[in-house]
Parts: sequence; C-alpha cells; structure tokens
Amino acid sequence: MLPYINKPFEWLSGVVGASPDELKLIFSFLLSYPLAGLLKRVPDARPQYKNLFIISGGIFYLVGLFSLWAGVRTLFISSAVIYALAYYLPTSVYMPWIAFVFLMSHMAVSQLSRQFADNPSSVDITGAQMVLVMKLSAFAWNVFDGTLPEDQLSDFQKSRRILQLPGLLDYAGYVLFFPSLMAGPAFDYNEYRGWIDCSMFDVPATIDPAKKPPTRKKRKIPRSGTPAMLKLASGIVWIWLFLNLSKYYSHQVLLDDRYPTLSFLRRVLVMHMVGFTARCKYYGVWFMAEGSCILAGLGYNGVDPVTGKVYWNRLQNINPWGVETAQNSRAYLENWNMNTNKWLRYYIYLRVTPRNRKPGFRASLATFVTSAFWHGFYPGYYLSFILASFVQQAAKHYRRNVRPFFLDPVTQKPLPSKKYYDFASWLATQTTFSFVVAPFVILRLDQSLLAWSRVYFYAIITTGASMAFFASPAKAQLRKALDQRTREAGVKMVRSVSTDSLTGKGQEPVLGLSADPGRDIDEAIRELREEVEKARAEGKDKIKAAGPDGKESNGKVGEKKEL
Repeated sequence: MLPYINKPFEWLSGVVGASPDELKLIFSFLLSYPLAGLLKRVPDARPQYKNLFIISGGIFYLVGLFSLWAGVRTLFISSAVIYALAYYLPTSVYMPWIAFVFLMSHMAVSQLSRQFADNPSSVDITGAQMVLVMKLSAFAWNVFDGTLPEDQLSDFQKSRRILQLPGLLDYAGYVLFFPSLMAGPAFDYNEYRGWIDCSMFDVPATIDPAKKPPTRKKRKIPRSGTPAMLKLASGIVWIWLFLNLSKYYSHQVLLDDRYPTLSFLRRVLVMHMVGFTARCKYYGVWFMAEGSCILAGLGYNGVDPVTGKVYWNRLQNINPWGVETAQNSRAYLENWNMNTNKWLRYYIYLRVTPRNRKPGFRASLATFVTSAFWHGFYPGYYLSFILASFVQQAAKHYRRNVRPFFLDPVTQKPLPSKKYYDFASWLATQTTFSFVVAPFVILRLDQSLLAWSRVYFYAIITTGASMAFFASPAKAQLRKALDQRTREAGVKMVRSVSTDSLTGKGQEPVLGLSADPGRDIDEAIRELREEVEKARAEGKDKIKAAGPDGKESNGKVGEKKEL
C-alpha cells in the first residue's frame, strides 16, 4: 500500500459508517473513469501501450490501494497455470476440465480463508479471483475450440474460439483489465482482443456511412462519454441509497429482539427492505464498473443499421428494473448477475452435455454445483439456492395452469383481468424472493434459520403447498377447465409458445438453479436404472462367453493340448 493512502478512507469511514476497504473499493471504481479516459486516448496503432497501461492500473489497485501482495501471487498462479495448460495441451479434450477443476479448487482456498477470517467488510482477493475464474475457464475452452473443425462448433463457439495463443503481454492485459478487475464484469478473450486491436469497431459495409457511430479524431472507438456518465450517475445513486438504507435495514435488523414484536406484514416488509438494501450495493458497484468499461470502449455492442443507434450493453451485468418488477422467478434471476448466467450456460451447462445430445440431469446438476461452489461455502448460499429451485418449479406450474385463464382463448391476448394476475404475480415473486435471499445476506446457518422462523417460514410453506396442489388431482381439474373454456370459444386448446420455447432456454438453469427439480430427479432415477440394466446385460454377456468351467472360451473347446 502507498504511504498514507489509508488515512483519508479511515477518516471518511467515521463519517459515513462504511469500512475503509469498502470506501476504497468505491474509490477504485470512480478512479477507473479518468484512467479509462486516458486508456481510450492511447493510439489505436499501439496496443502494446494499452496493455502496459492496463497492467499498471491493475497492479496499482491490488498493491497500491489494497496492499494485496498475496492476492497478486494468487492471480499469478491461476493465470500461469492456465496459460501453461493452453500452451502444452491445447488439443487435449481434458485440458479445459483440468483448468476448470484447478481454478475452482484454487478459488476454494481463498473462499475458505475469507470465511474463517469472518470479516465481510474487508476487501480481499476473492472477488477478483471469482471474476478471473470465469475469464480463465472460458479462455481454456476457447483455446480448445480453436483446435476443432468448424462443423463441430456452434456460432457462439466460432465467435469466441482462439486460433493462436496470445502473447504474454496481451494475456496479462486481459487478466488485469483494471475497470473490471475487482468486481467484474467478466468477458472472453476474443472480446478483449477485438477491443485492443479495434477490430470490434469495424462497421459492416452494408451500413449507411451516415449511420456509422461518431468518433473523435483518428480513433476508431466511438464516443462513449454520455452512456458511461449515465452509468456512473446511476451507480452513485444506488450506492447513496445503500449507504443511507443500510443504517436502518442491515441484516442485523432481522436478528434483533425487537423484530419479532412487529406485525407479520411489517416483518415481511422489513425483510424485503433488507434484501433491497443489499441489492442496492450490487446495483451501484456493477453499474459503476460497467460504465468505466463503456468509457474505455469495451462495452460496445454494435450499431443499429436503421437508426444508427450505438449499443453499449456488451458487458451489462444487471437490470435493476427487471429484478424489482419481475413477475416470475425466472425473470427475477435472469436480470441478476447476467454475465455469470452466460458463463454458466456456455461454459458449464452446454459443455457437460455430449455433442448432438440434449442437456439433462447431469448438466443441471453440474451447473448447480458450479454456481454454488463459485459463490463460496457459507451455508446461507445453499439454503437460498435449494429453495429457489423449488420456487422456480412452483412458479412454472402457475404460469402454465393459472395464467391462461387471464388470456383470451382465441387471440391469446391479455384480458382486462390480466392486470390483477400480474399484480398478484409480482407481489408473490417479490415477497417470496425476499424470504429466499435472506440467508444469502445473513450467511450463517443458525442466524438464517432464526430469521426465517420469525416470519413463520412463509415462503417454504406456500411453495410446498403450491407443489402439493399441482401434484394433486386439482391440476387435472384446472387443465379440464381450460380445455372446456377453449372448446366453448370454438378453438382447440394449444399450449402457447413462449419466448423460452422459441429460444430453447426454457429448461436451462438460471444462475445454476434448475427450472424443474422434479424433472431432474426423475431423469436421474431413469439414468441410474439404465446404468444398472446396462451393467446387468454386460454381466450376462460375460457369463455366456465363459466356458463350462467358468473360464472364457477361446473358440477351440474340443481341441486337446498335445504334450
């Protein structure tokens, strides 16, 4: 750490109530903006200078600001091992999995060290390492994809594959990209490469030159000051909300002796506000980090060929409006930590699945375990993950069996009564997830269960009751009523095609949470039976192949050996 750099943060800590490390983290996000502005002005023809600037900024954050000397060693070990694996074993089918297991194991050491230290307000290397695990595990897969023929790759894999291993300077710049070093967002190496050599900003010839994004001087990076400042302003507002609300709605409120004396509805509201306050911190951090990436140019995501509008959402990690207004669990989760969702989908869920086969139980289980371990080992995480899986399944039943009553059976357009269903869905989603995420904030098992008990485990009861209801004959009665309703309208009942069905994402886990735990359990049992039957069949074949004395026949039963 630089001399005396901690003094102003210690003083400010006494004023606003946040810890010095938390204030330094916010300062690093703010500092990233002028640094990103300077980075953007490094000549496009000098990518090596950009890399050196990025590496210097990343090391300053780690050592000069947070004094994370051991953290530098941790990031170096992870980066060096993955680069060596990619260099020596690029064509091995096991290389990406060896890289993944190493990265997760290495991160587990940091996660456990942080958990045993039990100081959530301090900043250590764990956050940066979580981001790096996503980047480097993806890097290993991208290198391996670069050795495969194109007909074995999806469009996504073709866009991300690495055909030539990058030099050490490019690789170090990718690892230490300072605007997203401490808290994300993560991105793939080819995105970084396209940004640093400016190929990302090439506009297709089919686009009208008048619609091309405006640039300054000879730079190819479009002007990004306005969208970056909007992200910064939004992030500051969210951080301001967090600092003010946390005085009244920290998770300690749920453990206070006065909390049970409130009315039940008031307790539910307080629990919701505790979750909202915690989310404000993430909203602020991710908005500010994304804004500095946009200012550097890395957030660029193309231009609308008709309107000429430039999109800067390549690295979008959060959609607060989508979370806070979500009317179902899937919408709630899909708008949260969006880059982690992408990583789990493209580098875990689809990678576990054998080629030309549909993802099944094993893919869902692998994704769930990865998501849980990636977050850490606090019991609160696992309480939230497991309950959220069952909440998703219950919500899916309501959407399939109750929602159609509020749609016109002929046109499938919303009826006037649909607004009441929407409000009830929003209220149920928000209050249920207020309960679900409480352990994610509290972390400890005993305290999480205490907080849940003080609201009578309401989300567990309602979720269990819903699943029991839809497992009973009542579900058949609902389907019969829907069928009769459509017949009376003179149409045949056809299950509506949802967006999820069109995109093929309907059954994919979100943040590792299964969309249908019941289906996954049934599939696991079926796969186990198939394995047992296969083993029995192989055993019978071996017995048949054996001779009368129990030894395997060699096809010369009648032949005698001459002495």
